[in-house]
Amino acid sequence: MSKPVSSDELAAFDYELPERLIARQPPARRDGARMLLVDRDSGKIASRLITDLPELLAADDCLVLNDTRVLPARLFGRRIATDGHWEGLFLGSDPAGRWRLIGKTRGKLQPGERIALTPAHPESEAFPPCELSLIEQESSGTWVATPQPPEAVQTILDRYGTMPLPPYIRRPIATAEDRQRYQTVYAEHAGAVAAPTAGLHLSHQLLQECRDRPLGIEKLTLHVGLDTFRPINVGNLDEHQMHSEWCRLASEVADKLNAVRHAGGRIVAVGTTVVRTLESAADGSRLTSFDGSTDLFIRPGHHFAAVDALLTNFHLPRSTLFVLVCAFCGPDLAREAYHHAIADCYRFYSYGDAMLIL
Repeated sequence: MSKPVSSDELAAFDYELPERLIARQPPARRDGARMLLVDRDSGKIASRLITDLPELLAADDCLVLNDTRVLPARLFGRRIATDGHWEGLFLGSDPAGRWRLIGKTRGKLQPGERIALTPAHPESEAFPPCELSLIEQESSGTWVATPQPPEAVQTILDRYGTMPLPPYIRRPIATAEDRQRYQTVYAEHAGAVAAPTAGLHLSHQLLQECRDRPLGIEKLTLHVGLDTFRPINVGNLDEHQMHSEWCRLASEVADKLNAVRHAGGRIVAVGTTVVRTLESAADGSRLTSFDGSTDLFIRPGHHFAAVDALLTNFHLPRSTLFVLVCAFCGPDLAREAYHHAIADCYRFYSYGDAMLIL
């Protein structure tokens, strides 16, 4: 277990990244990334390829995937009152059909305003008009709105939305390639507004090679929210408010993962979202079913009860994701690994290279 972080140690989660190392395009092949191999026991760091993953794991190990599906949650529109441009991001909805979203426009939006959605892609131009009626703005800045006509969320987003790429990719709008590559090949349950990026590396062929090893493969769901990627802007980690995300671990999957560990195998989390779900579902040394929201903030000092290895991407400085990586392998080894990756020109962030921590 790593020692807890004191208030003067927040700088340990910051680092300088050359702009040229931010990946703004996916690799030519889905499974074409490099992979930094980090051994927690020996402290050794080595350069490998993501296609080496099956041979680096043992037959008794089990990969755990997050099968959330990214919604086409980025929206464009026009303020009917002023004819001004509006851009927004769908965050969720409630059973009454009310949406939660954030948006930006010139000037100040007012409750009661209407936003006429505009097509994000030419194929959407044939669909009937749709408006968002703004009800109220919450203290967090999020707006509550209702669509008119009140159709299903997925129907409206499929017609008018586009893939919500991270801002550092610097693309005005997602391309047809983004719509395919910013989604895992096993995505099933729609609800995320950002991709579980470690899983973007896994092609159908690579997954089949894992099965042939044979490795176990199980799935859970965590709908990735916007706040996961926001930097920590407070003076110390104790002050950071972790927003909740909905996740689900089925009882039959929990039983299978318990059996893996009982047989001496390792649970290999594909992504930090899988880590958060499994650690939220841990009851002592055993996993139990979990269905609900988690605001678990994993940081140095956390005792990992359910995860033995982690496949992850390289994360933004001062983010909760980088803090989680530091908790898993220790801040010193995490910083050394990131410095190694920068020196060796690894590609960073969502479309970047991977790191396997064993």
